[in-house]
Amino acid sequence: MTDFRGFLKDTIRLHTDFSQTDQARGRPAPPVEKPFAADARRIDLAKPGEWTIPPADLETAIRNRRSHRAFAPAALSMDELAFLLWATAGIRRQVDPGTALRTVPSAGARHAIETYVAALNVTDLDAGFYRYLPVEHQLLFEFAEDNPREKLAEAALGQGFLGRAAVVFIWTAIPYRMEWRYGPAAYKVIALDAGHVCQNLYLACEAIGAGTCAIGAYHQPLMDRLLRVDGSDEFTIYLAPVGKVAAGG
Repeated sequence: MTDFRGFLKDTIRLHTDFSQTDQARGRPAPPVEKPFAADARRIDLAKPGEWTIPPADLETAIRNRRSHRAFAPAALSMDELAFLLWATAGIRRQVDPGTALRTVPSAGARHAIETYVAALNVTDLDAGFYRYLPVEHQLLFEFAEDNPREKLAEAALGQGFLGRAAVVFIWTAIPYRMEWRYGPAAYKVIALDAGHVCQNLYLACEAIGAGTCAIGAYHQPLMDRLLRVDGSDEFTIYLAPVGKVAAGG
């Protein structure tokens, strides 16, 4: 078991030649979001100051934060979804095509995490799988799927409560965004970044009277295939269902 503990340490940094990274070699930084077709279907989202989200007290949100696995059959509103996406991946300022300052921290501002949502019950939004475009603050329609609730639960190793959520956040990693700067020292900080994102989701859910549950146990090939990512240059790293909390949930 002790052989695996090394991943949690930062000793790799002592043996990494940072002069050999693509950043050090002068290669351009990868873009802050995946490209998409010009004619792709995109949905505008309410921006900060436009949505109807009541102010939330941070101390109360932290005190009440917990994991919820029982969801009521109520829908999320588009404003609520917009707020959750902004809170977990929104851009405060784009510095250049390869660098953006967001609502969550990231090692070197590299932000190797992409956000997908399986919309299962959102008012005025067709059911389907979408990707968040943080630069445009839009949803990009990716695809529709037959029996998405069942397939999500199957890919999450039988955790059926995913299928009862209003939306499921699915985060992927694009490792090269971090490798570009840190080379082989990139991987631990990608995992840390995913934790930052999900904690923001927990607190933002408290603000809208919803709940979530971080999920790190899933069937990697099944989830990647469901999301239609290649499993190498992009792969699932974390997920969390979100919904209004059922009584006793």
